[in-house]
Amino acid sequence: MFCDLIIIGGGPAGITAGIYASRLGLKTLLITKSFGGQVAKKAVSIENYPGFEKIYGPELVQKMEKHLKAQKIDIEIDEVRKVEKKGDDFLVSIKNKKKHQARAVILASGADPRPLEVPGEKEFIGKGVSYCSVCDGPLFKNKVVAVIGGGNAGFETAIFLSKIAKQIYILETGPEIKAFAVNQKIIARIGKIKIITNAVIKKIQGKNFVDSIIYEDRKTGKEKKLDVQGVFVEVGYQPATAYVKGLVGFNERDEIKVEFETCQTKTLGLFAAGDLNVGPFKQIVTAAGEGAKAALAAYNYIQKL
Repeated sequence: MFCDLIIIGGGPAGITAGIYASRLGLKTLLITKSFGGQVAKKAVSIENYPGFEKIYGPELVQKMEKHLKAQKIDIEIDEVRKVEKKGDDFLVSIKNKKKHQARAVILASGADPRPLEVPGEKEFIGKGVSYCSVCDGPLFKNKVVAVIGGGNAGFETAIFLSKIAKQIYILETGPEIKAFAVNQKIIARIGKIKIITNAVIKKIQGKNFVDSIIYEDRKTGKEKKLDVQGVFVEVGYQPATAYVKGLVGFNERDEIKVEFETCQTKTLGLFAAGDLNVGPFKQIVTAAGEGAKAALAAYNYIQKL
């Protein structure tokens, strides 16, 4: 297929870019493995997205997807394998071996959960180790679980799991919790969540399923054992950008460098929006805002060709 614009990703950034591109009259193809990105995996209530005093992640994603599909836009559910520059145009190769050509591309594929990289983690994925509380949380009803990560994602995961699990531990590597004060207050009210700081995870262990984790107390240097049946990893995300290396510049965290005003990468006609971009604020509203900027900038770029 040849089109004006290809958008890669179906999270808030990609969906917003798709809505804008369609309304601007661009022949647009959106390619995504699934809709929603990280938002779809968060069952906690969202209370800071304009227009909704309180809405849950999956519900917000459904509304965004419905809005997108009401536009004149082509959608393909697949995985992008490579993006190449061919003259003034781009060639996008996807998993089913099809190739699509476009005058401009917006990268909005978000980020994937960052692993702990400790012994036992890979072996117990699906057997007690999880990166998605919405997907796997119900499997841990009345069990003891650990959430690794003391940021907002870790606290929100613990809040969700508090309705399911019997006991929850939050383990943070640093000496202080990084979550917003509002999330800390909610955790304090729940009561069955214990926070352990200065805890460096060394090993996840068990027989057929996870039964404990080993962590080092950074204050004492001693290793301690914590009996748990589940481990939810929330230590951040790594940008999903392997398919575009060579066309964009990266910082030390593999986030894509862009021009602030236009979301333009170092390659003309190639834009990036959302969680894969450089920037400290990974929020739904900022991702959507970048998606709008990228679509408007792509429109201007295409008009000049």
